[in-house]
Parts: sequence; C-alpha cells; structure tokens
Amino acid sequence: MLRERVEEALNGIRPALQADGGDVRLVDVDEENGIVRVQLQGACAGCPSAQITLAMGVERAIKEKVPEVKEVLSV
Repeated sequence: MLRERVEEALNGIRPALQADGGDVRLVDVDEENGIVRVQLQGACAGCPSAQITLAMGVERAIKEKVPEVKEVLSV
C-alpha cells in the first residue's frame, strides 16, 4: 500500500527532524495523482528553512522510496 511506504520513508527522516526539535506528520496520500500532504510540526513548523527541509529532506526521502509520488505538499 502506498500510504505505508510513505510512512516508512518518513520514519527514515523523522530522527533528523526530531534532533532539531521538529517532526513531520503524514496528513493524506492521493494515490491517484501521486500527491502526498504532510504537516511539519514542532520547531519545523515555524522555521525559516521549512521549505528547504520539505523539498530537500522530506520530499527527496519520500520520492527515493516511493517513486510513484510526484509531489509533496505542506499543509
């Protein structure tokens, strides 16, 4: 199942986010369109680098493990 594979990818990057006082929560997986929605939490939520973290960290980690994902959005 796509959602489980996305969760696994997030679990791989979660320790790095938590080390900086943040976290990420999976909100929704649109399997039809390959869109994943996540919510950055804790220190990540208000961090000026949040968009970089989302694109270079979270999105990259998810796409490496789940190539069907086309886009990762922060909600």
